[in-house]
Amino acid sequence: MDEFAMDDIDFGLLARDGIATRAEKEGTLIFQEGDKADGLFIIKSGKVGIRLGNRTLAELAVNSIFGEMALIDDAPRSATAVALTDVELVPVSEKQFLFLVSQTPFFALKVMRVLARRLRATNKSFG
Repeated sequence: MDEFAMDDIDFGLLARDGIATRAEKEGTLIFQEGDKADGLFIIKSGKVGIRLGNRTLAELAVNSIFGEMALIDDAPRSATAVALTDVELVPVSEKQFLFLVSQTPFFALKVMRVLARRLRATNKSFG
């Protein structure tokens, strides 16, 4: 259930104090499959579930990112994200994302690693 969790990739530096956050209560839909993507999220506190239909793909915890795929390929959201607990999220807009990628190549590599691991886990579970 947590095959998409990336415990060894810490995006916490982007969730430092003073950064604008978004709070959601347990059970709140953060976005739904098919929604237009306007950014990715970093989990500052709490847990988020990533679902496809009735299937839970991942349960993500503090300092994980989600929502990055739709931002990168400019396609609708491919899954639904729901707050499993009360959560505090750091939204990263497309403009911020592009700035981070241009100024910090390692950030881009970290995001690509997340994408690659999630793709491998998906292939493994469906293969």
